Amino acid sequence: MSDITELSKTKYCKGLQCPKILWLDHYKPEVGENLLSETVMENGNLVGDLARKYFGEYSLVDFSYDKSEMTARTNELIAAGAENIAEAAFLINGLYCAVDILHKDGDGWDIVEVKSSTHISDVYLDDMAFQYYVLKNCGVNVKKVYNLHLNGAYVRKDELDLKGLFIMEDCTGIAMEKYSAVEQAVARIRDYVSVTEEPERDIDLYCEKPYECGYKKYCGRHLPEHSVFDLAKIQKRTAYKHYHNGIISFEDLKANQKSIKLNDNQWRQIDSVLEDRPDEINKEKIAEFLSTLTFPLYHLDFETYQQAVPEFYGVRPYQQIPFQYSLHIEQEDGSLEHREFLAEAGTDPRRALAERLAEDIPMNVCSLAFNMSFEKGVIKRLAELYPDLSERLMNIHDNMHDLMVPFFRQDYYNNAMQGSYSIKYVLPALYPDDPELDYHSLEGVHNGTEASAAFAGLASHTPEEIEVIRNNLLKYCGLDTFAMVKVLRKLKESAAPGR
Repeated sequence: MSDITELSKTKYCKGLQCPKILWLDHYKPEVGENLLSETVMENGNLVGDLARKYFGEYSLVDFSYDKSEMTARTNELIAAGAENIAEAAFLINGLYCAVDILHKDGDGWDIVEVKSSTHISDVYLDDMAFQYYVLKNCGVNVKKVYNLHLNGAYVRKDELDLKGLFIMEDCTGIAMEKYSAVEQAVARIRDYVSVTEEPERDIDLYCEKPYECGYKKYCGRHLPEHSVFDLAKIQKRTAYKHYHNGIISFEDLKANQKSIKLNDNQWRQIDSVLEDRPDEINKEKIAEFLSTLTFPLYHLDFETYQQAVPEFYGVRPYQQIPFQYSLHIEQEDGSLEHREFLAEAGTDPRRALAERLAEDIPMNVCSLAFNMSFEKGVIKRLAELYPDLSERLMNIHDNMHDLMVPFFRQDYYNNAMQGSYSIKYVLPALYPDDPELDYHSLEGVHNGTEASAAFAGLASHTPEEIEVIRNNLLKYCGLDTFAMVKVLRKLKESAAPGR
């Protein structure tokens, strides 16, 4: 087992968030959850590899579990007159960092930290301050500290422009200001993690920021089934304030009703649980909503993905790119027809999807989405991109209705919705244990995040694997619109006369 007091830049930033993360990583990793998205990691690797070319030719220090090998190779490259060194490694007094790009600057060096985000956050500044501290203690003449991150306003043309894709921000002043703070933080972290018995540390906002902690459930295992953290739309800061004031359970919240401020929907959530209320249904309001819909009804759901480095003309970093849709067409008698589209791997999916959508949904019909702002946003961007399809697409856009409305207004509410109007809560609340709506039984793709990742990596698979993944994607997206059909059916039943 490695020495827990040895700190890399990643461990240092974890220790700043909460030193117990490092203790648990070392002694009890099995009680945590892996919350790091593979897509985020892949984006980071892609952007990092691309950024190495920003300054031209570079030398790479290959990874080794033996850090002394990496530091020795770094020193060799410096001595040989290298101008740019990727993954330049430095180690002193148990503190280690690999600089993304060490760039020659006159008689000194610039630290260039590469990030796949489109902005600088506080944790990035701490990361760079740690690197500055380590290099200075190693005797390196550090001239500047930069953060090289993606430019969110960059729009891809025919060729990728690295100077346009990236923004380089000077963070030297902040790194220098934090020098003493790094020294103090290192000592504080090492002191905390040096004990072998699990240290006590209460939950707090650091369980959420700057990243959600994988040990949050473990450290919060003492919380009651219904706690202040389960309130819909409550700010994390507010929830932790109540928690530290001893107002934790729904019973505590009710007992302190006069001294705390919650909105009507949150009080309704609390009362519904404490009083074990039956389903609350406003038949008049639901009937009013249903009267706005006309048949045939087109239940629509898109799947999109994002590219950190845009591959297609006219795309920005992290722009939502639609690659799939499912369409359940419902007649007034309840009969259904299903249509679907899934783009080919490795292609720009937008034009083909837009053309098919314009064919599949006629003019002046009623379409339906759950949280239609997303679907309408996708359609509007396609209409702007393809003027020849704009009239047809905007007609779909303008005739869309939102299935979320009755749940947003809480015209239909039960305890299982937990105060939320997200379909993630609404669907199982309306149809608990319905085998037709069991996303867990699907193969490979169970949610939108997995769908995006599956399509993004589709081109890297064999033809046989692609066929399996495409089938999984089609089944998942098809279930999304079938779920909408079932939700609407439940609304109709609830508003039926005599019910």
